[in-house]
Amino acid sequence: MESIVPPLPAVPAGAAPSRAARRARRRWTPARIGLYVFLLGAALFFLLPLYVMIVTSLKSMDEIRQGGIFALPHAPTLAPWRLAWSGVCTGAACDGVRTGFWNSVAITVPSTILTILLGAVNGYALSFWRPRGANLLFGILMAGAFVPVQVMIYPLVRVMALAGIFGSLPAIVLVHLVFGMPVMTLLFRNYYCNVPHELFQAARIDGGGFWRIFLQVMLPMSLPVVVVAAIMQVTGVWNDYILGLVFAGRDNMPMMVQLNNVINTTTGVRQYNVNMAATILTALVPLALYFVSGRWFVRGIAAGAVKG
Repeated sequence: MESIVPPLPAVPAGAAPSRAARRARRRWTPARIGLYVFLLGAALFFLLPLYVMIVTSLKSMDEIRQGGIFALPHAPTLAPWRLAWSGVCTGAACDGVRTGFWNSVAITVPSTILTILLGAVNGYALSFWRPRGANLLFGILMAGAFVPVQVMIYPLVRVMALAGIFGSLPAIVLVHLVFGMPVMTLLFRNYYCNVPHELFQAARIDGGGFWRIFLQVMLPMSLPVVVVAAIMQVTGVWNDYILGLVFAGRDNMPMMVQLNNVINTTTGVRQYNVNMAATILTALVPLALYFVSGRWFVRGIAAGAVKG
């Protein structure tokens, strides 16, 4: 007589994998080992210069002259950092890079806020309102993104000199606004193109106008792309050298220009520890911005901020 064996229960499609399956996934295959070796090598490749800069900035000049560029400092000191911040010569004045830091803040904050706001308005208008000649305007803006900065320097110098603002804070802010507008418009236009058009139509039915829909509907849901735009604009403005050198004037010299004066000075003894400390101080703001808002940056990219 045949024995009746009850059928095994079916495993649901979404059930958690068994312990054996999880163990198989964690198995160290040659491909997995090669991937980790590559990632570790890439991380060391990018972090090694930063390590050298940090340890050099904590050494005295006597210890630096002894060699051992990768060696840890025997007697760490913060004197090079204090000198770089408030004592090193950046030209005629010897008050460190702190003046350039606050100049860079004064340039970066309005350049970022104004560029993002105008880029968001342009992207919103080109995505939903479609004014006459919108495609032509968008094409002109995109063409402007590919014009080299060096080509536009002399015409801008002439225009600002005639306007009487050359070498002032409004001049350098206006220049960064002009050069940042095409990319910001592209970011926000592509982001708003992914927003369901029914949302805009519903707001229109409820009586919303251009500014009300933008301020109460579109702008609050634009945080990911705003973070992406802010990171790109702050990084570009903060790390700029040539525009700050030409348009900022002697009283508004940004930090990157003063860092160049510190590094390339040809008088006295070259202080490598002070140079490294000044370089790290100059790079702190972009690095901190990436670390703090990295999660939002990834979300903005995934939401279509940089899709064609």
